[in-house]
Amino acid sequence: MTAVDSRPSGVITTTPPRHRPFGARVMAFVALTKPRIIELLLITTVPVMFLAAHGVPDLWLVVATMVGGYLSAGGANALNMYIDRDIDALMDRTSQRPLVTGMVSPVEALVFGITLSVVSTAWFALLVNPLSAVLSLTAILYYVFVYTLGLKRRTTQNIVWGGVAGCMQVLIGWSAVRDDLAWAPFVLFLVLFFWTPPHYWPLSMKVKDDYERVGVPMLPVVAGSQAVARQIVLYSWVMVAVSLTLWWPLGAAGPVYGMVAVLLGAWWLKEAHALHARARNGVTGGALKEMRLFHWSITYATLLFVAVAIDPFIHL
Repeated sequence: MTAVDSRPSGVITTTPPRHRPFGARVMAFVALTKPRIIELLLITTVPVMFLAAHGVPDLWLVVATMVGGYLSAGGANALNMYIDRDIDALMDRTSQRPLVTGMVSPVEALVFGITLSVVSTAWFALLVNPLSAVLSLTAILYYVFVYTLGLKRRTTQNIVWGGVAGCMQVLIGWSAVRDDLAWAPFVLFLVLFFWTPPHYWPLSMKVKDDYERVGVPMLPVVAGSQAVARQIVLYSWVMVAVSLTLWWPLGAAGPVYGMVAVLLGAWWLKEAHALHARARNGVTGGALKEMRLFHWSITYATLLFVAVAIDPFIHL
């Protein structure tokens, strides 16, 4: 058992461990980019490129956009971990992050995050187009300065408005193909915007003790489960309604997408209302089953954007 494995929450390393294997160091830098979050971002980027191209986009352009998107989001995430290293050390969920364990030093993380951000912007500008580069840089700056430094520790609306950075990927995917913007990507932007709170609030309900310990005012910290579930239901209805506008009245997607959006949305609303009913009835602990909606939300986003990708081949 290494020091990295056994370090308790609440302790942040000020000097690196004596033994830092090369492989572990590489994985630590990868962890700084939060690859699981980036995976979802890319899932929402590539299908929009198919929609923008009305078919299969240039495969080199897809690869270039995916690489640029990973570098961009990875840089923003690394800077987020650098800023939040103090509270990460106090939260059980984040107590094994590289900056807390000392596998990566704060200076290394800062340099790494800035480097990825600069390289990603140049990558987009040179290999995709300047508009995508501007959108990518905007997402980085928004996530670091508006969300991490401005909103996260100050307001219960942190996740609501902080989610804007993650929504930028659909605009980047569209602009990579078209070198412009249109109503269709903005509709999908809004779908993700209204998706983010009911996606994340169930998780923050589960780990609210962590956020309460470090003074981060996530909505479940300052409001009861019933109030949070009510907000989840409200955002869910708006999200589903917005998702359908891509089919009608906008007409940017066909009936196959519309049918998928209806079925996925109906199931989402069923889960959201079930969570609200359990919270209203005073259910607590594991019986609340808040993570059911969290896990379903990832499936929902994945399948909805798969429908976006395949729709151009059916909607001709």
